[in-house]
Amino acid sequence: MPKRLIRISRELSRELEELRFEPPTAYVYNPLEYARAPHELYLARYGGGTKETLFVGMNPGPFGMAQSGVPFGDIPSVKSFLKIEAEVGRPANEHPKRPILGFSHPRSEVSGARLWGLFSERSQGNAEAFFKRFFVVNYCPLLFLEESGRNRTPDKLPVNERTPLVEICDRALRDTVEVLDPEWVVGVGAFAAKRAREVLGDSRKIGQILHPSPASPKANRGWAEEALRELGALGISL
Repeated sequence: MPKRLIRISRELSRELEELRFEPPTAYVYNPLEYARAPHELYLARYGGGTKETLFVGMNPGPFGMAQSGVPFGDIPSVKSFLKIEAEVGRPANEHPKRPILGFSHPRSEVSGARLWGLFSERSQGNAEAFFKRFFVVNYCPLLFLEESGRNRTPDKLPVNERTPLVEICDRALRDTVEVLDPEWVVGVGAFAAKRAREVLGDSRKIGQILHPSPASPKANRGWAEEALRELGALGISL
């Protein structure tokens, strides 16, 4: 089964490499390529078996998956909870303010630290126990940066760029769900939940939890407690 996830990942990467983006998008990072080693280690180690719930994020952050190749891949969390560390290359066109340093990057990603921190706490630090029931993916694996270094999320792309991107990522999400066969697909944030509803229709139970981004005042007032409340309302227990 992990081999099927790896095939989906590689095909997704190949198709996305064909896309082109115009200003204000100035840099596009594809960690499925330059961080393939840790990404595929994540899939191989934890993608086996069917899952009860699939958590779906939007796209990488500059200090998370862009560095580690793992969804919400805050470096300390990936090292300590997931026990993953592998060689990471560099994108061909790199923003000077957003270098890829891989597992030596000194900054933590708040969203990833919050997400994996909650999952680690609830599973008592046992990643294998967590992944027997759950899995985490990003809907879109690309990081978009403006000339200033500012993030440009997929929902901010113009329609002519967003449409082919969504078609490719929808197909990968549909294939991933077919492999993992979860009862629930939970969007981490509104964008991912919306795409899941569009892609999967009534074939799965679709839910949503608050995104752990520090840009969200509500998340900053206690993201873990709110996420647990929202999951509890869906009937999902971590």
